[in-house]
Amino acid sequence: MLNEKVIAQRIREIRESKNYSQFYVAYKLKISQNTFSKIELGYVKLTLDRFIKIASVLEISPSDLLMADDNMEKAVAV
Repeated sequence: MLNEKVIAQRIREIRESKNYSQFYVAYKLKISQNTFSKIELGYVKLTLDRFIKIASVLEISPSDLLMADDNMEKAVAV
């Protein structure tokens, strides 16, 4: 089931696969590293705007963040 925790985990997995630090992504989003860490842990609710911005920074389409797990490797490899 797709929920906020699953999306948060996918954000983290994609970020790590691209070797981006939390600090780098947070800087691009103009938020603190601590806030971004809370996003990845699922402690902060994502707005649609922030969700789209995160996808942009990770160079992935927002729909790819919503993909089923078996399609995740394809999205990350791009």
